[in-house]
Amino acid sequence: MKKEILTTQAPAPIGPYSQAIEVGSMVFCSGQIPLDPSNGTIVGEGNVEAQTTQVMKNIKAVLTQANLDFSNVVKTTIFLKNMGDFPKVNAIYAESFKAPFPARSTVEVARLPKDVLVEIEVICSR
Repeated sequence: MKKEILTTQAPAPIGPYSQAIEVGSMVFCSGQIPLDPSNGTIVGEGNVEAQTTQVMKNIKAVLTQANLDFSNVVKTTIFLKNMGDFPKVNAIYAESFKAPFPARSTVEVARLPKDVLVEIEVICSR
């Protein structure tokens, strides 16, 4: 059985998807982009550090709603507009995790929703 995870502390879905879905002991979180949950505007226009910080806040809000935290994350995927931004994104990302770190993939993409610079999705285990 699927259980939807939804919080007003993270941006509302802008399409036919859920912020996260829990199935058994696993929680699959949709990718978060740097939207301010209070008004839906992009945070840090053109600034990858500010955008990554907001993305991590949004992820934390979804995890909190599911009674989880970053220690429950087992896999992440980072989508970057420019792979040259990886060191900046990685430094901010690293602040949220402790060893053993989650498995991770990072890919450069041609375009992200709302033309943001970074999107991150996570998978968690209880």
